[in-house]
Amino acid sequence: MSSPFPGLPREPEVLIETPRWSFVKRRADGSIDFISPVPCPYNYGSIPGFQSDDGDPLDVVVLGPRLRLGERLRVPVVGVVDFIDAGRGDPKVICSARPLGERERVGVERFFRVYARFKRVLHRARGQLPDTRFRGWLVGPDEGLRNG
Repeated sequence: MSSPFPGLPREPEVLIETPRWSFVKRRADGSIDFISPVPCPYNYGSIPGFQSDDGDPLDVVVLGPRLRLGERLRVPVVGVVDFIDAGRGDPKVICSARPLGERERVGVERFFRVYARFKRVLHRARGQLPDTRFRGWLVGPDEGLRNG
């Protein structure tokens, strides 16, 4: 399957904004977006130079060991999750040095279903009622990413 993001390389440079097991979700500029009641089981960040529909940098989840806040690294894309946040497309690029196995795929899906519920509560607390949900895979782990 082709990349839903023209020009996105198979191994993009990513910026880690929220290290694995962190409670603090940061924005690309380093400011705090929110503090979670549970730690994030993944390294979370963005791909500089690419944007989502909301105008923010394209989100990325990096599987594997904990990485440092602010670390930049190149890591292969293994899939892309279709996510709607505040009524806008907010896909999540899933990266890993190893192929995504069934256990990891299920874990990613479970995480984003729970994350969508949490974000809906956060939006309501901020006085908003937008559509926020996990919609599945845009590019599945078994499809790979091809430029073009």
